[in-house]
Amino acid sequence: QVQLVESGGGTVQPGGSLTLSCVVSGDAFKISPMGWYREAPGRQRESVAAITSGGTTAYNDAWKGRSTISRDNEKNTLYLQMNNLKPEDTAVYFCQILLDGSRGVSGQGTQVTVST
Repeated sequence: QVQLVESGGGTVQPGGSLTLSCVVSGDAFKISPMGWYREAPGRQRESVAAITSGGTTAYNDAWKGRSTISRDNEKNTLYLQMNNLKPEDTAVYFCQILLDGSRGVSGQGTQVTVST
């Protein structure tokens, strides 16, 4: 059973930066697409970014230019660097692995709060 553990969330002022990490257990990480999404009360789940096993990336338009998704296949770790954070970015951020091309498994999430 694959497990994902996110970390790196916290409270940051508007305009600040955070880097989230997601450690994935097992051997599937190296061959699986990965992604980040977020959830906030009263709002729909929103994708942030995704990355293939080979490193090709894709971003939600709202995140282009102020986020970077990356992965370290040797460390089974996914990253999300976020810059110029805004109060509306406050949410729980989840990483997800796509197994067998169709089954998504997520971690428990990490809270990001952008506030003065």
